[in-house]
Order: sequence, then C-alpha cells, then structure tokens
Amino acid sequence: MGVVIEREEWVLTPLAYPLLSAASLTAVLLLPYFSRWHSAVVAPSSPSPFDVGTTPFIRFRRAFLLLFSLASVVEGIQLVFGEDEFVRCGFGREQMAARLAAATVAALFLGGASGIVSDKLEPQRACIFYWMLQLVVGAFKSFSGLRCSWINNFILALASSMFSFCFETWIVLEHEKQGQKQDSLFDTFWLMTFFESVSLVGSQGITNLLIDDDDKGILLPYLFAALVSTIGILYIRKAPVTSTTQHASVIGSYQKSFSAHVLRDKRVLILVLAQASVQFSVSAFWFLWAPTIVADGRDAPLSLIYPCFLVSRMLGSAAFPWFYGAMAPLQNEDSLTTAYIAAGLALSIVAYDYQEIGTLVILFCIFHACVGFILPSLARFRTMYLPNELRGGMMSFSLALANAPIFVFLLQGAYHRNIANSTILGLAACGLLSAGGCIHMLRRWRKHTRQNTRSL
Repeated sequence: MGVVIEREEWVLTPLAYPLLSAASLTAVLLLPYFSRWHSAVVAPSSPSPFDVGTTPFIRFRRAFLLLFSLASVVEGIQLVFGEDEFVRCGFGREQMAARLAAATVAALFLGGASGIVSDKLEPQRACIFYWMLQLVVGAFKSFSGLRCSWINNFILALASSMFSFCFETWIVLEHEKQGQKQDSLFDTFWLMTFFESVSLVGSQGITNLLIDDDDKGILLPYLFAALVSTIGILYIRKAPVTSTTQHASVIGSYQKSFSAHVLRDKRVLILVLAQASVQFSVSAFWFLWAPTIVADGRDAPLSLIYPCFLVSRMLGSAAFPWFYGAMAPLQNEDSLTTAYIAAGLALSIVAYDYQEIGTLVILFCIFHACVGFILPSLARFRTMYLPNELRGGMMSFSLALANAPIFVFLLQGAYHRNIANSTILGLAACGLLSAGGCIHMLRRWRKHTRQNTRSL
C-alpha cells in the first residue's frame, strides 16, 4: 500500500486584512479633525481637507498622484510573479540566483549613474525615460519568446532604481516652483507611500483578472503594463516643463556640489546610510519572506498574506502625519528612531530563531508598518538638508550601497549556499538598528547647533 502524506495548512484569519485596511482608512479620514494645521489652513468650503494650496498646484498634485499610482501598478505587475516567473521559464535555483545577481549589478552601476543623469535633466524627462523602460519590458514580456530574456532583468532593474527618485524629484521641484508651504509637500510624501501600497495591492488584483490557467495567460498583465506606460509617456509630454537649470549658477559643477553637500555633510551621510539600510532590509525581505514562512513544511496562503504586509505599510504611512508638526507626541527624529528600532527588532526576532507562522506574519506586518513610516520621514529630512538638484544622485548613491551587499549575498547565499537566510536577516536587522542610532545622533547634532546659535 502506498503511504499518503497529508500536509497541514496554516490558515490566515479572515479579519486580518479588513482590520488593517480599516485602521489605515481611519487614520487618514480622522487626520483633518485632529490636525491643528489643517483646521487652520483649509477653508470650510474646500471639497477635501487635503486640497491645500493654490488651485494650479492642487490640480497638479491630483494628476501627479494618479500618475504615480499608475507607475506603482506597473511596478507591482512586473514583480508580482516573483520566483514563479523563473519557474515558468524553466530556471533552477542557480540560474535564478545568476539572473537576480546580474540585475543587481545593473542596478548597482546603471542605477547609480541614472541618478546623476536625472539631476542633470528635467524631472519630466527622467520620468518619461522611466516609462519608456517599463514600456520596453512590458512589450518584451508580452511575447513568450522574449519573456525569459536577460535584457528584461537589466531594464527592469534600471527602471526600479529610477522609480525610487524621479517622481519624488519632480514633485519637490514643482512644489518649489509654485511657492507652496512645506507642510503640503510633507503631506504629498506620505500620500505617495500610501497610494503606492494601495496600487501594489491593486496590481495583484489586476494580474489575477488578466491571467488564466493557460501558460500564455501570463502575457496579458505585461501587455496591460505596456499600455499604461504608453499613457504615462503621453501625459507627461503634455505637462509643463519644470527646469532645474536656474540653479546651475548657485550649485556650480555637479561633482563639487555633490562632494560638498553629500559626502562632506554628516547629516546627509546619515540619511544616505539610513536610506540604504531600509532598501537593503526590504530587498532581503522580498527574497526571504516566503521561504521563512513555509520553513516548517506547512502550506500557507502566501497570496493572501502578502497583501496584509502592504496594508500594514499603508497604516505606517497614514500614521506619519500624526507624528510630525504641532500635534506630534515626540520630536521628529525620535519618532523615526523608534520606527527604525521597531523594524530592526522585528527582523532580529525572525533571524534569531524560527517562530510560528502567525508570529512571523505579525512581525513582518510590524516591519512593513515601520517601513511605511520611515520612507516619508526620510523624504522629509532630505528636503530639509539636501539641495533639490542633488536628490537623484544622493538617492542612487544610497541604492548602490544597498545593492552591493545584496549582490554578495545572492552569489554566496543563493548560488554557492555559503550564507544562511537567518544571517542575511540578522545583518538587515543590525543595519536598521544602526540607522536608528544614526538618526538619534542627527537629533543631537541639530540640538547642539541650536544651542550654539542661541549662545551667539
């Protein structure tokens, strides 16, 4: 007689996703009624409490957030299949590691140079170039014969690198051009993170609608991504141009300016390291969360668990405006330090020893909630300490610092199998905890600067 082995399946509670979604929406909807700044600035006749600023800027920000959401949907479609896409191409573990390592090298070198090029060009041109990259990848993957090509990994890595800074640079320069208040820009930062998470969840739903059981069904989502990319290109070409050439005489040559404002400024270097630690930890999570959850052999509904992480990120970004400004219970640096420490502790518990699947899901949700809070906080500090004309170069520099260890771990861990997954997660946790300490030092330096100013 044959032996039948029954696999136990872990079931996610059906209330997890609705509760997290309700908490995120509640934080957004209640914000105007508890924020002193919104109560003082927004007129009673305003159709939305977040419509702050002049009418042209309000119209631009709405269109920008819609365009950014579409870009996030395209990003989600390109990444939603994960390892399953390599499996469909017939790749083994070593081949997957080689492809991912090659893509990391592309992001390390080409992505680093793209930040400098983006700073030299108008932000609209950088965004158009991003959409063109997504259009090429979507068009190639729409054909089964080109879906597994090496060039797709290189182009997608470059596009993902540009996504992290080209849209942020555009909104900052447009905000400065129209002379809006800084608080409205900070609101845009957390709204970008919030809508990005919503769009990533939506990309999963769109993919599920377009795909079918046939192997050729995987081509339709990429065709949709190419169509959206075309729409993005056509829209940006009609938008007014936001030029950065007016600052050339002030900033001087890019190399000297980058050295003076980034490499020699301890505050900006702290932000570079803090950003790199977040990017590295997010990449480590993306590679390791699924094998970590199913490590004990039980089946788990991964397609239902991952949206909970994204909704947790929505909750973290929605909590950001509650922790800065007049109604903040802590100093801005203290709140960011706490978020880094919480994220680092969550990953350290996962790395230290295996936990139950339910515990792992909770820890990963805490990690993503902290990431959702950290990302707009770092964007806010970049606006405070960094010239806008160096934003792309600074962010691509931090991305290069994050991609360098990822490349090593992909070769040694996934290809040669010399590094355990727990070691990678442990190093990510150490990076987050160290970044929290650096942000605390940033607060002390700013306090010391204020004291010296008062003594003068």
